[in-house]
Amino acid sequence: MAHRIENAMGPVSTISESTEQTAKRSAQPATSRRFQETLLSARRTMVWSEILKIALDSFRASKMRLALTALGMVIGTASVILVVTIGMTGKQFILDEIQKIGTNEVELEYAGGGAAGSETNVYNDYLTRDDEKRVVAQVPGVMYSSPILEMHTRISLGGGLVKDTLVLGVSPDYEQIRNLLVPYGRFLEDIDDTQHMKVAVVTETFAKRRYGSEDAAVGREFSISGIPFTIIGVFRESVTDFGQSEIAEETILIPYSVGRFFTGTENVKQIYFSMRSMAEVQDATLEIPRIVSAHHRPNSVYHAQDLREVLKMADTISNILTAVLVLVSAVTLAVGGVGIMNIMLATVRARIREIGIRKAMGATSREIRLQFLAEATIISLAGGVVGCLVGLSLPVSVRLLTDFQLPVSPWSVVIALGAATLVGIVFGTMPATRAAQLDPVESLKYE
Repeated sequence: MAHRIENAMGPVSTISESTEQTAKRSAQPATSRRFQETLLSARRTMVWSEILKIALDSFRASKMRLALTALGMVIGTASVILVVTIGMTGKQFILDEIQKIGTNEVELEYAGGGAAGSETNVYNDYLTRDDEKRVVAQVPGVMYSSPILEMHTRISLGGGLVKDTLVLGVSPDYEQIRNLLVPYGRFLEDIDDTQHMKVAVVTETFAKRRYGSEDAAVGREFSISGIPFTIIGVFRESVTDFGQSEIAEETILIPYSVGRFFTGTENVKQIYFSMRSMAEVQDATLEIPRIVSAHHRPNSVYHAQDLREVLKMADTISNILTAVLVLVSAVTLAVGGVGIMNIMLATVRARIREIGIRKAMGATSREIRLQFLAEATIISLAGGVVGCLVGLSLPVSVRLLTDFQLPVSPWSVVIALGAATLVGIVFGTMPATRAAQLDPVESLKYE
């Protein structure tokens, strides 16, 4: 009976052992698969702290090589920042000079008119002093206004020289509108206009040619169409007008009320207005012609102009010149990148045995590539940081030690550091790839 029981239990035990072995065998592939996946993940996952540590150890071993290699990037990034600073300084200077002409100024001009309806004759519908008063009353942003009464007459400049000279009839506000400087004497005043005083303000060129010097002209008399005028002041424009001013080298300014006696009419072709701020210029440029046209014939055309287009053009030109200079300075960055590539190629050759040992110990080609690429990028970025400090030191020192406020653009720093990083990656790719492609066996044999 016991024997039969033992025989009966035997197959059961055998079946149980076979099932356990089958389970173990089926579990082994899953465990092996997970191990392989973990190993593959470990190979694909770089520990950047180790990469940086190896790179820093390499730099400590050859500090002079690091300094000389990064020097090109220092010069390149410093050049970018300085070029941007110079470009912004020039741009600001140009815009400031244009603003001195009168960026708040609006020039209203009669552009002509034609026959309306059944009319067959072309008519002139010039501007009047009433138009000026209406605009001043209805546009609250107007601070100054002046009509421009233009005429030409022959004036003796002394020494037998008689020249056709520009005479402008203006109001006292013309000084503020055109930002004129009067270094000798004074400008026209309201009393000169209301009392029809025969006084004049002349340019420095006119004073020098007729009287020898500017100060000698004040108080002297000369004639306009046989009527004597007394010079009460000598003026000049505060800045070059870029061809936007009606003032010539020899120009005489007289009160508008006196000038209309020469022309026989109060009609003018131009009236100048000066706004409180540049923000009001655009609306005024649209509003002023509308106000004036409402009191003139339907077909009369009046244009309002300002210096916004000149400002936009100057701003565009300055930006283009700055961009061109930055591209030129970028050549220095490219030269620095070539230097990095050459040094890194030499470094790869000097460390062939090290690369072979690392590969023999399990380092992958990807790890070797990243190591040398990181070294090139760190060198380039380190040079970029030092270059930024050098480039910023000049404008910051000028701002701290002088009254000049040189503009500093944060974007120039961002561009310089970004360019330095890009140069390190681009020019470090070839040496890194060459290092990664080395055969470990041949590398170990290298002496």
